[in-house]
Amino acid sequence: MKTKFFALALATGLFLNSCSSSDDTTPVTPPATGEIKGDITTNVTYPYGNYTLNGVVKIKAGATVTFEAGSTITIDKKTGDNALVVLKGAKLITKGTADKPVVFTEKSKLPGSWGGIIVYGDAPAKVAGGGTTGTSEDGNKISYGGTNPTDNSGSLVYTRVEYAGAKLADGDKENNGFTFYSVGSGTTLDHLVSYKGADDGYEFFGGTVSLTNAISYGNTDDSFDWQDGWQGQANTNWYAYQTGKGNYGMEIEASSNDNAFFPKVSNITLKRAAGNTPESSDNQVDAFQFKKEGNGEYSNIIIDGYGNFTTPGGVTYKGSAVSILDGVTNDHQVKTGKIKLLNVKISNTTNINPIGATDAIIVVFPTGNFVTSATATGASLTPGAWATVDGVDLTK
Repeated sequence: MKTKFFALALATGLFLNSCSSSDDTTPVTPPATGEIKGDITTNVTYPYGNYTLNGVVKIKAGATVTFEAGSTITIDKKTGDNALVVLKGAKLITKGTADKPVVFTEKSKLPGSWGGIIVYGDAPAKVAGGGTTGTSEDGNKISYGGTNPTDNSGSLVYTRVEYAGAKLADGDKENNGFTFYSVGSGTTLDHLVSYKGADDGYEFFGGTVSLTNAISYGNTDDSFDWQDGWQGQANTNWYAYQTGKGNYGMEIEASSNDNAFFPKVSNITLKRAAGNTPESSDNQVDAFQFKKEGNGEYSNIIIDGYGNFTTPGGVTYKGSAVSILDGVTNDHQVKTGKIKLLNVKISNTTNINPIGATDAIIVVFPTGNFVTSATATGASLTPGAWATVDGVDLTK
């Protein structure tokens, strides 16, 4: 048995150090330690412990990797490109709990220090031009887009990713805290935190997976973002807090394909801290931004803090609860009733009613499709260690 375990450790790059005393009446096993590196090709369970992740670690098809509750996985950007990649046909399972989350963090605590968690599934996508497959922009250059809407890439529960958003290899853009390529509805994403990354908190490229009880905190681009025909239907309790630097609360698009994907999200809170500034290349300040045929139904929403933004040069950009970026989206999605925002409570925001990105885009929602309210409650999340960083409760 020892020989088999040692062989498994070599195959996965894992070396555990633990000790116990036969003299103890109640043995206490200390946290395991070890390094995770290279490709993982067989099933591995990492017991509760403190690990380091070194390099771009890929979980290959047929393998399942499990992290037990309370484990911390630390990355050091000085080692180069780092990320945890779940390939199509593989599974990642994190067994965090409210008081013992699984945490992926980075040694320097600087946004953009590693590539985060990247998951590939086998669910459908619809990319620009109407195609069903695309090539990932994460530096891995992997084809995505499948045929199984209920595909299962694992279960991420009570898991936090900190300081992600690095560009890997020759990737077209930065990565996110969590990135999902064609991930299917058989996958569980629940009680996740994306904390202080250098791009989006969460980004979906196609797929059918849903996300529940999610926090995007202090990410420098958008809190929630999707394209390529993502169509999750059971999303609820999304909380975003944009502080320091950040663009849109939610960036919603469908890669310029007229569609009826109609994702659904209920119980949403989008907050922008005083003094928050957008990225210099964007200068747009919207809670909800729809473009390239994005649509969907959103309900029980709190929007706070999306006021106008004036650059140091004196140029003012409109802050809005809802912005429609292009005339095609206005014609095909707004006017046909495929965008609904219901029970919306708005404060400290310049433009309460939906606006167009330019004066030429006249936005008028059909009756009943944009409804404000004084009683919306937004996201409802239970505090705990899963949502606490350096003593700060991220749910407030």
